[in-house]
Amino acid sequence: MPELPDITVYIEALEARVVGQPLVDVRIATPFLLRTVDPPLSSVGGKVVRGLRRIGKRIALELDDDLFVVLHLMIAGRLHWIEAGKRVPKNVTASFELPNGTLTLTEAGTKKRASLHIVRGVAGLKQFERGGLEPLESTRDAFAQRLRSENHTVKRSLTDPRLFSGIGNAYSDEILHRARMSPAKLTSRLSDEEIDRLHAATIAVLNEWIERMRAQANGGFPEKVTAFRPEMAVHGKYNQPCPVCGTAVQRIRYADNETNYCPRCQTEGRLLADRAFSRLLKQDWPKRIEELEGA
Repeated sequence: MPELPDITVYIEALEARVVGQPLVDVRIATPFLLRTVDPPLSSVGGKVVRGLRRIGKRIALELDDDLFVVLHLMIAGRLHWIEAGKRVPKNVTASFELPNGTLTLTEAGTKKRASLHIVRGVAGLKQFERGGLEPLESTRDAFAQRLRSENHTVKRSLTDPRLFSGIGNAYSDEILHRARMSPAKLTSRLSDEEIDRLHAATIAVLNEWIERMRAQANGGFPEKVTAFRPEMAVHGKYNQPCPVCGTAVQRIRYADNETNYCPRCQTEGRLLADRAFSRLLKQDWPKRIEELEGA
């Protein structure tokens, strides 16, 4: 799922292309994408794009007449820019035609979860605001207050949109690795020094990835938005060596997500229990990385 760095770079690329341009036409290939009926989709035709904003992991286009088009890409949704005069592929979920090009939305896989809302006024955007703190704008004390407001694992807290805005599965893995912190540590047990470390890691990792993605786009439209990147330290790197200590990265799977971590850098050598495999293996489930390496 595109997260804060990805959405930030998407918006920057769109600002350079669509602001000041009228929406000539909007086409939707599947009725399941559009989640609102009033205002109707037809109301945005011909309206000029006046600005863009990020709402968590959503992108909102502000149009004339106080209208907003709100896109949530979910897990597999991706945006693409087709220059004017070039053919728009047929397999797009939605297309937004402008005089200078067409913005398209594609969604891989069979589970179509992306959504599009048309709302009127800033008040209409309130339904999408989950209340999460903007991590790149946060002070250390505000960050600490959010972490300690509820007692969860630090991984869950970082990815809770009511606590922090825009952080998901991928970048939380990278943040926790940078902070040398177990994803399973409870926020109620974090020391002041650990919170300092986590706050610094959050800002550093998100800013680094924004800059990296800007450099990769190099003025073009970001076409390689993915949660799995070769430069990542642990996310999506199961069984590959940690770039810091060389230990094989481990993972915990749950539902459609997984947590990736280095047992030496983050958990003092302890292996976190994978619900499925630890239940299956019971007493044979290794407790430390040394046991796994010696198996």
